[in-house]
Amino acid sequence: MTKTLTELHSDERLARTAAEIALDGYEGPGRFEAPGRPEFAALVSAGSELWLDTGDRPAAEGVWSPEIRGLTTNNTLINQVVQTGALDDTIRTVGQRIREAWPEMSPAGLVMEVAFVLNARIGLALVQCFGAKVSVELHPDIADDWEATVAFGKRYFAICPDHFFIKVPMTPAGFLAVRALSAAGVPVNYTLGFSARQNHFAAIFSRPAYVNVFLGRLGSLMQENGLGSGAGFGEKVTLASQETLERLRAEDPSISTRQIAASLRAAPQVAALAGVDVHTIPPKVARDYLDSSPDLSSIRRRSAGEFTVELPSDARLAAMLRALWEVTPEFDAFCRKAEDAADSLRSGRDLLRLAQDCGIGDFFRDWPVEEQLELRKGGKIPELGRWRDVAAVDDLMSQAALQSFAADQAELDERIGRLIF
Repeated sequence: MTKTLTELHSDERLARTAAEIALDGYEGPGRFEAPGRPEFAALVSAGSELWLDTGDRPAAEGVWSPEIRGLTTNNTLINQVVQTGALDDTIRTVGQRIREAWPEMSPAGLVMEVAFVLNARIGLALVQCFGAKVSVELHPDIADDWEATVAFGKRYFAICPDHFFIKVPMTPAGFLAVRALSAAGVPVNYTLGFSARQNHFAAIFSRPAYVNVFLGRLGSLMQENGLGSGAGFGEKVTLASQETLERLRAEDPSISTRQIAASLRAAPQVAALAGVDVHTIPPKVARDYLDSSPDLSSIRRRSAGEFTVELPSDARLAAMLRALWEVTPEFDAFCRKAEDAADSLRSGRDLLRLAQDCGIGDFFRDWPVEEQLELRKGGKIPELGRWRDVAAVDDLMSQAALQSFAADQAELDERIGRLIF
């Protein structure tokens, strides 16, 4: 009898084999000696934890300081490292070892397992070098399979429980998976978020350790759609999300979800978002921030209300964009109802239907495969004119981001396949 995807990749013997291969040569968490940087210390004093957004160890070393506490990787960043060819020998060796231990595995299953081990090894190399926490990303092919997401999330965490955080993409199935992982004690970085309401729902329903706003992409959305400069747009959404999480944490001590300011694109954004729980900063942006000689006395926490965003004159489009930073009482009521109904939900579609029944029909969309592929071809920033009457902006951006990662993962998988078959 053929095993399902979840059954195959949850097999304890396979999990042990892959973990042993991933851990081969790992010497434990290290410590990278670097001088402190007052520019980073000012952000920490304002309340922000600092992570670097890279899987490239030399790039991280160039801006490292004791104030930095973590690193994040994703499918795009891992693919950039893999496409240099630096890991080709590792890929061949890992593929051979898994195939020898599991000869009946299908080619697709083998590629996914090699990608899993590769991602774990890159994460472990960062832990060994810096001794920091590292967020590792799941394969995009399982984004809509909550059981497989839980299986792989637990496997990643088991490899390095003191340092690994698991990145899960924001999908309806993902909310269920993150809820299960959080309940099992697996810390989740719930990624690809674009609105305060997405993160409000995540904190109530799924209880992840972290949520994101990919603020740089929101600015690009405005620019590339001819809606203005985008100045302050992503910052306003990020701070609104931070504020809603702070309210939830104050109201309910069982909620501890923290906000990440992600997809930072420029040095001024780093200072403008001082006080957000976590910054994930690409090394280039970190270097630009350091080189900008920021006025440290001016670094302080700001509020969402301090950012005024110029919205388009089209009332419908303006309302869609404003929804990224607003959390209405009606939406909060849906969140509470979903939490109460959580044990009866068996799939992402169940959650989608519940949102529709509660009058929050724009929160999720059941994306047909052909539309997913259309978004994949379109890149990270979708054309709003095409989708304005189809999907809410936050769900659209999350799906476009997922498809962008899927495109990079497909390129990575293709290289793995060429090297191991």
